[in-house]
Amino acid sequence: MARKALTLFIILISMIAFVQPSAAQSQSSTITLLHFSDYHSHALPFYAEGEANTAGIARAIAYLKPYAADPNALIFSGGDTINLGAPVWSDKYRCVEWPWFNGIVDAMAFGNHDADYGPEVFAECQAQIDYPILGANILDADGQPLFLVDGKTYKVFEINGLRIGVFAVAGDDFDSLVKEAQRPVAGATFGDKLSTAREIVTTLREQEQVNAVVLIGHSLYEEDIALAQAVPGIDLIFGTHSHRKENFMQIPGTNTYFISPFQYLGYISKVELSFSDGRLVGAQGELVRMSNNLPEDPEIVQRVAQLQAELEADPQYAELFQSIGSSAVELSTEGSFTGESVLGNFIMDIARDATAAHLALATSSTFRASIAPGEILEADLRTALPYSNELLVFEMQGAVLQELLDYSVSRSSSDFFSQVSGVRFETDNGNAKAIQVLNDPNNPSAGYSALDPQAVYRVATIDFQGLVAGGYKEIFAKANGYSKTGIMLRDMLRDYIVAHSPVSASLDGRISPARAEAINQPELDPVQVPVEPTAPIPSQLPNTSSGASLPLAWLMPLGLFLLVLGFGLARSHKR
Repeated sequence: MARKALTLFIILISMIAFVQPSAAQSQSSTITLLHFSDYHSHALPFYAEGEANTAGIARAIAYLKPYAADPNALIFSGGDTINLGAPVWSDKYRCVEWPWFNGIVDAMAFGNHDADYGPEVFAECQAQIDYPILGANILDADGQPLFLVDGKTYKVFEINGLRIGVFAVAGDDFDSLVKEAQRPVAGATFGDKLSTAREIVTTLREQEQVNAVVLIGHSLYEEDIALAQAVPGIDLIFGTHSHRKENFMQIPGTNTYFISPFQYLGYISKVELSFSDGRLVGAQGELVRMSNNLPEDPEIVQRVAQLQAELEADPQYAELFQSIGSSAVELSTEGSFTGESVLGNFIMDIARDATAAHLALATSSTFRASIAPGEILEADLRTALPYSNELLVFEMQGAVLQELLDYSVSRSSSDFFSQVSGVRFETDNGNAKAIQVLNDPNNPSAGYSALDPQAVYRVATIDFQGLVAGGYKEIFAKANGYSKTGIMLRDMLRDYIVAHSPVSASLDGRISPARAEAINQPELDPVQVPVEPTAPIPSQLPNTSSGASLPLAWLMPLGLFLLVLGFGLARSHKR
């Protein structure tokens, strides 16, 4: 009997070993993913968010190099690495920095500015790099995918025993943004983003058997959110295109994480993905600011300094480094995605006055950088306003103006939110409320009156917003026509700075949250995602393995009891 009990005990111990594997037997691993985007040829350190000498390519490369040597890390570029016109660095040097990232960047998304100098220059740039460019829905003149890696529209990386599937797609606005002459090849078109992404995710999951799927660009924030909600299976989206600074978050209604590094190498996104037995079980991330206390790569510092000296000495560009005036205060873009900003107020007030309009507005994407207090160079002006836009004046009925301002508010937290002048309103649950419009364009001291739905107002805006920008152009089309002013926004601002330095501006409450909104925050639309996840992400996910098992605490006493019982019965039998 004792022998039978001992045998039973051994069987139970074997069951325990089978049902409760030791921690040493499970395979846990963590990988680090880094991402930057919308560099736009900002090679030099610059003033941003109240701090001088931030960012710069030498600082970013110094930060990324150790991760490039880490076998458990991957580094991605979200695209828009060059920019025609402003800053002029790429006008002279094109893509000189692209090969500096050889051995550092593992893959790059094609951005809408990356072929700004035409297909021939783009081909020369691409030939200089050893990392692939991705853009699954970018098609050649024959309708075939243009960017292929080993015949595929995505790239699978083998890292730390894991397979990470990486892809990129061009945003819905590429067709209107990217002129025919500025496409990567002649006759290039842009296919459907949603169906392309769905097909790639299915392939990566079912055929490639990847452990995680990562999207590295290049679409607007709202499109990224909608894509994650429509296409399950994307684990991480690195934000691009919207120049949005967004901390690590989980997109509501999905298992997809999101993070976005703002612009110009001012921040780098850093994400750690944790796996157990090949299954993604956790993620965490942060935006790492490229502050002026971080070291710079000395070799890149030397290269940039030499190139910058040659740029400033070139007669073709010398005027950019001349002073045009000064500012008594920081003309900041802070807050421009959700409300008024100092720079937005400053420029739109000048635009409204120059066009004799009741009100003026322009998307926050118009204003790309703050202007530091002190001397203002022509290059500073172009950095703040990189695009040359003409001011148009629309004759618009009050009811349409209400719709226009409602749409602007609905785009809160993105660069499609508008900066304004000549109008005051509250933002309330995605709408503009308590709207007051300037009474007399020629006499601002006459004050404001409530918006009259039947009245006709003169509304000034930039040509991009009135004629090109999706969502806005459809509303402006309802106006009673428009007139061209011949006033170029950047030229207008330069003339004002020259004539009125030192210039100054401030916030004045023209855009404010409704009182109820300030007390009780409304429920957000699915596209307007809060920074923090809607629910805490557990540090350890629950055990989802199939089948039930007896706890170890019960099996061990049961086995010992049977063993003792067996010995007791055996001794009793001998007596």
